[in-house]
Amino acid sequence: MRLLVYGINYAPELTGVGKYTAEMAEALVARGHEVRVVAAPPYYPTWRVADGWSAWRYRCEVRRGVTVWRVPLWVPAQPNGAKRLVHLATFALTSLAPLALQWRWRPDVVMAVAPTLLCAPAALAMARATGARAWLHVQDFEVDAAFGLGMLESARAARAARAVERALLRRFDVVSSISGKMVDRAEALGVDRSKLFALPNWVDVETIRPLDRVSVYRRELSISEDAKVVMYAGNMGRKQGLEHLAKAAALLRDRTDICFVFCGEGPTKTDIQARCADLPNCRIIGLQPAERLNELLNLADIHALPQRADAADLVMPSKLTGMMASGAAIVAMASAGTELYEVVSPRGVVVEPDDGEALASAIVNLADDAPRRARLGAAARQYARDMLSPTSVFGRFEAKLLEGVYPETVGFAVENSVRDRAGASGATQDSGSGANSNF
Repeated sequence: MRLLVYGINYAPELTGVGKYTAEMAEALVARGHEVRVVAAPPYYPTWRVADGWSAWRYRCEVRRGVTVWRVPLWVPAQPNGAKRLVHLATFALTSLAPLALQWRWRPDVVMAVAPTLLCAPAALAMARATGARAWLHVQDFEVDAAFGLGMLESARAARAARAVERALLRRFDVVSSISGKMVDRAEALGVDRSKLFALPNWVDVETIRPLDRVSVYRRELSISEDAKVVMYAGNMGRKQGLEHLAKAAALLRDRTDICFVFCGEGPTKTDIQARCADLPNCRIIGLQPAERLNELLNLADIHALPQRADAADLVMPSKLTGMMASGAAIVAMASAGTELYEVVSPRGVVVEPDDGEALASAIVNLADDAPRRARLGAAARQYARDMLSPTSVFGRFEAKLLEGVYPETVGFAVENSVRDRAGASGATQDSGSGANSNF
């Protein structure tokens, strides 16, 4: 099978959509398929094109068996609503030529990854021109996110954007998303249920696993071995609500046995640094190398997943997968009825979004109750093993891809994916960091 993936983010980005798109592509190559990708140079989550890459040149490379076409784009140093739209639009325009070049390759499936939905029309056109199946994979409903977070406020613009979103989604042969609630959202936008498919983000539970020793990060960050570490690792953007975790750290500054670690990059990092500047119980570090991810996640006694109320059900934070696989207790902000609440509440602690005091109280209760931390961490780890392993996710994904291309091979693909290919997942950078969109 020949799969053409069209999306702005791709490895070597260590967090977010790019990480999962790359692992998906590499997994399919490992299973014997041909995969090509049209993407931008790596820039996320620092909002700066990585060293060794150009923002203004076209480039083609072969990365772990995947042919990747990189295209120019403008990356704003200080992203806001309008600048982000221009940023996404530049990618949609500069990617048209490399996308058109794939016509002679004749892909069997054209998959657009949202964000950005601005690329959906070109993906549909390519699929129709080549007779390929058109697949849209939604990591974030970016229209909802943009308006929900106040980045765009015009009522007229909202109506127009949502009308375009509805029209585009209905035209794809398959629309997938990363959680049940998000699949339901696609159905509410008018996508026929028969076209919908749940494709959750995954985690390699063999790579991300509990350690039988103390993480070396304790020594590197000068954290005593008896201190309880509360950690956030991921994108530092507006919807993460990190100000609430900073507030919890301020409220608990006199608890010398509790240390807060903020790890990541993003637009709000400067603000978090300012909030924590005078707090001796805080450590702030940048993104860590992928090969040290398990060491990093095992630094935490408690993983913290703050969230703003206005983003509460717009996305399913993909950083949650690594948190669960690491086997540490989790405290999350989520409202009842959201997917995040339903996943975390049976195997973690959940408080209402935008309530820093409730978050601080939950952290104290967990810090003072080691048996409960161990019990919740084990339950989260078991959920990751049962529901989020690459073998399970990629097996179902491959079968769905083949369903519309080679229907007679579907049963064979499912059987092989479970029995013979457990080690060929291609998941190379499993992360607890946030797979969240540019919004």
